[in-house]
Amino acid sequence: MGAALAADNAAARRVYEEADHVLGEKLSRLCWDGPEAELMLTANAQPAILTTSIAVLRAFAEAPAFGAVAGHSLGEWSALVAAGAIRFADAVRLTRLRGRAMQDAVPAGVGAMAALLGLAAADVDAVCAEAAQGEVVAPANLNGAGQIVIAGHKGAVDRAMALAKARGAKRAVALAVSAPFHCALMAPAAERLAEALAGVEVASPSVPVVHNVDAAANRDGARIKDLLVRQVTSPVRWEACVHTLAALGVTEALELGAGNVLAGLVKRIAPTIATTSMEKV
Repeated sequence: MGAALAADNAAARRVYEEADHVLGEKLSRLCWDGPEAELMLTANAQPAILTTSIAVLRAFAEAPAFGAVAGHSLGEWSALVAAGAIRFADAVRLTRLRGRAMQDAVPAGVGAMAALLGLAAADVDAVCAEAAQGEVVAPANLNGAGQIVIAGHKGAVDRAMALAKARGAKRAVALAVSAPFHCALMAPAAERLAEALAGVEVASPSVPVVHNVDAAANRDGARIKDLLVRQVTSPVRWEACVHTLAALGVTEALELGAGNVLAGLVKRIAPTIATTSMEKV
């Protein structure tokens, strides 16, 4: 991902070069050439997605004027870099640490995630409460458009999938992920991220940042570290984030990075926001 862009655009290429320098390895080559299995490891995927998103942003001949930013999960880091709250070099280093910490928080095979389609949030809460049986299972991504992702112990997630189908979910699909993100099982990762963030300078963003944890617009740099730490164990309230953007008056959005998943979600959540995916400039 990002190979054609970096080949054609010097500003984008410099972003990959900076990431390589910060990490002391060729993240760029992993993005462009793979192997895919290695790129998909969360410790690599997180800085890779961040780097590609910022490469697209900086590839514009003139940076686009924007009045607010938001990002889904890891994407919130890209949003903070775009708003000038966190330096790109710090974000690359911290997302590598975040990825490793999230992977290490739960032994392989212990956790799981699943997408539940067609159930209201209240029904998903009830399903998770019934399925827990002393284990962890909870909403992890409130994506909107009838899609809620749950995360927790594998057994509890499996029970929740069965209960969701019994309650009328259109689909309950296990996700191929390496860890159960955005749930209480990520507490050790949140602690490691908090320690790493302690010595990092965070500025007040140039525009409001709509954070995943509370779906509120924030301009206070002093709040950002706490919000990033809490995000690791809290659900991504993406549907509410999009509604907040609409309430701020946003009518046009650019999705920066690899893929167009968010554009599809935004179209369903807030049709008044026209979203363009900008994987290539």
